[in-house]
Amino acid sequence: METLPPPRTAAFFDLDKTVIAKSSTFTFSRHFYQGGLINRRAVLRTAYAQFVYLLGGADHDQMERMREYMSALCRGWSVRQVGEIVAETLHQVIDPIIYDEAASLIERHHAAGRDVVIVSSSAADLVEPIGELLGADRVVATRMAVADGRYTGEIDYYAYGPTKAEAITELAASEGYDLARCYAYSDSVTDIPMLETVGHPHAVNPDRALRREAAAREWPVLIFERRVRLKQRLPTLPPRPALAAGAAVAAAACAAGIVWYANRRRTAARRA
Repeated sequence: METLPPPRTAAFFDLDKTVIAKSSTFTFSRHFYQGGLINRRAVLRTAYAQFVYLLGGADHDQMERMREYMSALCRGWSVRQVGEIVAETLHQVIDPIIYDEAASLIERHHAAGRDVVIVSSSAADLVEPIGELLGADRVVATRMAVADGRYTGEIDYYAYGPTKAEAITELAASEGYDLARCYAYSDSVTDIPMLETVGHPHAVNPDRALRREAAAREWPVLIFERRVRLKQRLPTLPPRPALAAGAAVAAAACAAGIVWYANRRRTAARRA
């Protein structure tokens, strides 16, 4: 009798406050300022936005306002310049804020034969290099429209809420994942559709609303606190296939920070 191979599985991770300790859309503002993309006032607003975000997260209405504002802010930015800034500063900005617990979890999922997929509302040109840094197999992220090498200010694909769940379902169909055996991790109540898609949902550093839902649904709650540089903690982390470059990271990066304030408040040309 022929023995069938076991079904494929994956672990789906939100990024901000789940794998990294801050918002990926807030952390590059100083470097965008140095590159002339934003002014000093925007840098200060983004710093405040980071503080507010870390305290409470973002609800649905704030995320929607963020989406609208960031599309306007990035209009006309050079995709090449944005990519260069991200590539040059990625290790400096992101490596120090990776959660040790998340790095361990990613390692364990890979050791168990599962793909690791980052699913983030931040823009692809930022999330994809971060995903490569983490050893992720795939990335699902927001994609912004580009024409003549510049951002048009339109969003081609917004990876948020139910759209994340749809993307996971489509990936499962194309890759053969058994979603009942898959895992998902997020900090935000807006990711409940994503968490509901898999058989093993986990709330990580949950906001108040997600904490209530996790308790009601008896989902495990994980608290990640320790930050670590991957080169220090995981020097033997196996390399994963490089992720293809996507469109428009930095636009979301800086825009999200400014938008947060106003409402209370992928590979680059060269490497560092």
